Amino acid sequence: MTTPLRVAMIGHAFMGAAHSHAWRTAPRFFDLPLSPEMAVVVGRDADRTAAAAQKLGWAEAATDWREVITRDDVDLVDVCTPGDTHAEIAIAALEAGKHVLCEKPLANSVAEAEAMTAAAAAAAERGVFAMVGFTYRRVPAIALARQLVAEGRIGEVRHVRAAYLQDWIADPQAPMSWRLEAEKAGSGALGDIGAHVVDLTQFITGETVTGVSAALETFVKERPLPASAGSLSGTAGEGTGTVTVDDAAVFLARFSGGGLATFEATRFALGRKNAIRIEVNGSAGSLAFDFEDMNTLHLFDGADPDETAGFRRIVVTEPGHPYVGAWWPAGHGLGYEHGFTHQVVDLVGALAAGQQPTPSFRDGLGVQRVLDAVQHSAAAESVWTPVPL
Repeated sequence: MTTPLRVAMIGHAFMGAAHSHAWRTAPRFFDLPLSPEMAVVVGRDADRTAAAAQKLGWAEAATDWREVITRDDVDLVDVCTPGDTHAEIAIAALEAGKHVLCEKPLANSVAEAEAMTAAAAAAAERGVFAMVGFTYRRVPAIALARQLVAEGRIGEVRHVRAAYLQDWIADPQAPMSWRLEAEKAGSGALGDIGAHVVDLTQFITGETVTGVSAALETFVKERPLPASAGSLSGTAGEGTGTVTVDDAAVFLARFSGGGLATFEATRFALGRKNAIRIEVNGSAGSLAFDFEDMNTLHLFDGADPDETAGFRRIVVTEPGHPYVGAWWPAGHGLGYEHGFTHQVVDLVGALAAGQQPTPSFRDGLGVQRVLDAVQHSAAAESVWTPVPL
């Protein structure tokens, strides 16, 4: 009989629903070395949390995360709360001997991320591990892109172009939410979605961002308050609130191998719902990806003869592609939710093997340092700002 992995999830909104789907689905499609059990979900409101437990498939609901993380029937704590609570919950869970999965960005500041990384390092010495949830790494086409770069298919990395484009707050009448408050979210588009493309480009290339020159902008500085607490993009209520985060971020960067990069993150790109666009140009070829066409990867091989040279469209749905063999017949595409399932698969596999899962809290700290450098550069009129190692 497979050893159980009893999970407590803190938070049950958008990310909580995605994580719940993954915990339910992973053992039904993949042969896992541990058996995930959805033990308890935690929220602030007892009635709403109980309803979430029933809807999402959790055995129990609770409102006190501090009590839950000390329970003997919990092995792993899954943190799906706003960024201002990540450090407190994750550190306490690690000190209580629980494995931790924490949503991105890791924290709201470098200091918090450093404290979390130190706690994770100490826990790892006791066989307790922590992972940060940069889920897009688990998109099969992204995983294939990393594999091709590692194999030398595009040669030395010279250029990276990365953008994450959304439009869900482009309407000035879209109401306030916690994602627009620096105290809770840390930053706006920069941390919410820019963190993803920073992580993805470092993941694909195997290199790190060493310096940035940045600009941030808040286009709509006052927004109507939501009609109900916790609203992400619902109806407006009475009064207004002040937006204290960036609406858009753009920055130049340099990679550790000498390549140049441009990054853009915005929630004001009308018509773009979830466009994650990454192109890597190397000395021997290029790769291009867009999440709005997430089952394909475009590859240019510089060794092709001029008469037939061009980007090759690879449909990443074959059984030999990363993760795909556990799902549907070739040509049957995957969706957004599958990345979360693959995250559970990789996490459970690492825990069963007694190995550090990736991305680690140290990886999350590395991204946090890039975000911090961007904010410092923008505050100093785009001055070139090194990223500490």
